[in-house]
Amino acid sequence: MFRIKICGITRPVDAHSAVEAGADAIGLNFVPSSTRFVHLERAQEIAAAVAGQVAKVGVFVNADAQEVNRTANSLRLDWVQLHGDEPPDYLNDITSEVRILRVYRSRTSTEVIADLQNCQQAGRMPDAILVDAAAPGIFGGTGQTLDWQSVGDLIRHLSEKRLALPLLLAGGLNPSNVARAIALARPFGVDVAGGVEDSPGLKSAAKVRQFVSEALEAFRETEG
Repeated sequence: MFRIKICGITRPVDAHSAVEAGADAIGLNFVPSSTRFVHLERAQEIAAAVAGQVAKVGVFVNADAQEVNRTANSLRLDWVQLHGDEPPDYLNDITSEVRILRVYRSRTSTEVIADLQNCQQAGRMPDAILVDAAAPGIFGGTGQTLDWQSVGDLIRHLSEKRLALPLLLAGGLNPSNVARAIALARPFGVDVAGGVEDSPGLKSAAKVRQFVSEALEAFRETEG
């Protein structure tokens, strides 16, 4: 399971920067409406550049399951990130060769718990969850932050309901606030896209290094 994901990678050089900084996952965005969208050919270049060095996560929004599986098999993805409104039984249609990261955008604890219980009943649970901020018509990359204390509450509620899963925190994270976010929310991991960019889809190697450094130190402090 990865802990620091640099999402929306669009160039091999940015994938290298993520790996060199110490991130253990990169996100490849297959949402056509996104400014960070990558075609399969470019995604193959990026994946080949860091093969065996980092977890590869494919990001999808309400995509046809067969297309998701074709992409996952072509790129040998490690994870599929479901960032849309996919129903619980959709998870059964995703190949068992990948793990599933299910995303919740500004959902209450009650809503998240109910959805996970529905996933259980449908026959397949996600392997981890990610909580993100929400904005009308936008699936991720909003730049808006969450109430980090409420994320910590969600983690406790999930544990009480025996639904504890690794939880990743996203939403407006950047090098200057990731340490505080980790201290308050106590997530398993963090996910960043716009917070380490010079412009949409173009990562800053310096910002990536600073983000990873701050996150790693915060994890050491919260777990020490």
